Amino acid sequence: MKDLGEANIILGVKIRKNKTSLSLCQSHYVEKILKKFDSFDVSPVRTPFDASKHLKKNKGDSVYQPEYAKIIGSMMYLMNYTRPDIAYAVSRLSRYTHNPDRYHWDALRHLLRYLKGTIDYCLYFNKFSAVLEAYCDANWVTDNDEVNSTSGYVFSLGGGAIS
Repeated sequence: MKDLGEANIILGVKIRKNKTSLSLCQSHYVEKILKKFDSFDVSPVRTPFDASKHLKKNKGDSVYQPEYAKIIGSMMYLMNYTRPDIAYAVSRLSRYTHNPDRYHWDALRHLLRYLKGTIDYCLYFNKFSAVLEAYCDANWVTDNDEVNSTSGYVFSLGGGAIS
């Protein structure tokens, strides 16, 4: 057995470490997603989801469903590892994976534009804050078109999200 030293990458997550902090990044994966889905040259936006757009269930034919599902899957991988900031948007958009329409695609493109502007976001942990913090919120079904409630939580330790 050979000691290879400290790890730089584990499961596609880049690890940056110094005396006071640790950061986990997937900027290379975000770049790969943007290039794969022809979104690398888009203009960035500041938010992952446009709350003024009210998404509804598509009652017609789906628009490029396999491609939509691929992008959602890529976003879920990213969200679960290092990007909790996109969790709400991915959760909302994934509800329409079976039958997306052009409005769902517009919202998904908006999320890709957000990733373009936040490509270097990382989870950052420092050694000075050993306090466990928890936040939660919920939105119960508020209209007839939505059949799912939304709730979420974040636990942080050392200044970074852990769950």
